Amino acid sequence: MNNLLQWKEKKKRKPLIIMGARQVGKTWLMKEFGKNCYEKTAYISFYNNQRMDAVFENDFDIERIIMSLNIESGVTITPENTLIILDEIQNTPKVLESLKYFCEEAPEYHIVAAGSLLGVAIHEGVSYPVGKVDLLDLYPLNFREFLYAMGEKGLADALKTKEYSIIDNFSDKYLFWLKNYYYTGGMPAVVDAFRVDKDYTEVRQIQSDILRQYEGDFGKHIESKVLPRIRMVWNSIPMQLAKENKKFFFGQIKKGARSSEFEIAIQWLLDCGLIHKVNRVNEPHMPLKAYQSMTAYKLFMLDVGLLGALSELPATSILEGNDIFIEFKGALTEQYVLQQLISDTPYTPYYYGTEKATFEQDFMIQKEDAIIPIEVKAETNIRSQSLKAYCDKFHPKKAVRFSALKYMDQEWMVNIPLYAVCNL
Repeated sequence: MNNLLQWKEKKKRKPLIIMGARQVGKTWLMKEFGKNCYEKTAYISFYNNQRMDAVFENDFDIERIIMSLNIESGVTITPENTLIILDEIQNTPKVLESLKYFCEEAPEYHIVAAGSLLGVAIHEGVSYPVGKVDLLDLYPLNFREFLYAMGEKGLADALKTKEYSIIDNFSDKYLFWLKNYYYTGGMPAVVDAFRVDKDYTEVRQIQSDILRQYEGDFGKHIESKVLPRIRMVWNSIPMQLAKENKKFFFGQIKKGARSSEFEIAIQWLLDCGLIHKVNRVNEPHMPLKAYQSMTAYKLFMLDVGLLGALSELPATSILEGNDIFIEFKGALTEQYVLQQLISDTPYTPYYYGTEKATFEQDFMIQKEDAIIPIEVKAETNIRSQSLKAYCDKFHPKKAVRFSALKYMDQEWMVNIPLYAVCNL
């Protein structure tokens, strides 16, 4: 919402596209923004809307389009005080193209657009208005946002202070909510239901419904020959993350499988926002992007709760005692950390390794002129042998470990509690 307010006040504002997977809350966010920040909101959905399809099919006469939007929305659109919401635009590719003309010929109109499968549409040859739109990525709620949703404003606000003398006094509370977040994840419908009823069975039911919707999208939007491969990649992610070496290995999907067979399937899932890809870097040098391998990577899901649901992980294994920190070989913890890095820090995560290396680093980021190795530990009883080996070899300015322990600065390495990934 803060990002949307900043966009509204920009002098050189362009039409804004909100990117994100189905069910992460794009429609709600756009409508709430309109309700709170504008006098009027003109909402148009292009889902099965042949009438509006035809409006954009002929030409991009802005005056004619605005007149049509007035009629469709029942709102008299005026520049500056009306928010125009164009939703589900993946169904009408010409809408995406029209944003270029709104940017160039009618920048006074405030337009936000969204579509669940927009990334797929763009890759299927839709004319994308390069340089003529602003972009905003929307993800499931991160842990900090989850705390706010649970009414734990004090805990969430404390994280922003980075005052560990305060934060770590409440580590038991943070860890309690962290276990619950591992189970519920951050999908808005799931978090809202849990906020009200605290019913773990209901949580799993809603997650299963979301997974079924995603799998339904597979069948609706792709060619039949690619469909089995998408399902195989999707269903193999829990198994791949459960391995000690989490590099995505095609031979575990299907005996003798080659990467070329599954590239389209993986790209489709990436375009939908349903998975994240973390590329390996073979040399920890600046800039990391120049040293990334395009053929070695780890795949994660968009949400830790959905990973648990797809894995059919029972609530008891997560919530009872310290089981969360030994179950599933740290897969949930690494998934959780990846989500927080993407949604609550400015860094692009990679991981370090080579074909012959005896150790790997779970993640690696570039912070200004420094390369920071990151180790993820699910337990409190920890040894950081691979991190130490990496530091002995490459001598980074600083190393980071995320674990269930409280904050510690050991000169060569900083231990940040798992509940404070946002403070990296």
